[in-house]
Amino acid sequence: MDARLRQFVRQRAKNCCEYCGLSQDSEPLSFHIEHIIPRQHGGKDSAENLALACHHCNLHKGTNLSGLDSKTGKLTRLFHPRLDDWDEHLKNRESEIIGLSAIGRTTLNLLRMNEDGRLQLRESAEQ
Repeated sequence: MDARLRQFVRQRAKNCCEYCGLSQDSEPLSFHIEHIIPRQHGGKDSAENLALACHHCNLHKGTNLSGLDSKTGKLTRLFHPRLDDWDEHLKNRESEIIGLSAIGRTTLNLLRMNEDGRLQLRESAEQ
């Protein structure tokens, strides 16, 4: 993956994690250029398959494409930053991210968006 593509992905995301919304300015660790569909599952190094992700979201997502919805227990695909509208599936309420749909709940839980100090980081960023 070349430097121009990496820069494009960062600019398109406005230097914010495309999963949890955290700004790179709020996080001491550099954000990752993440494969939405992992290479392991045939994902390509193309702009349509790349997203900017904070280390926390990317490490929890790993090579997962789906998870279990906490409400229904059904296997549900994860949020796809190129295909899905964030506001349709997730909501930031006073730094806590809420899942609004099966896709949102599954992504929220699998990526552990409200754990490990993430609430505090988002809260600090909003001030």
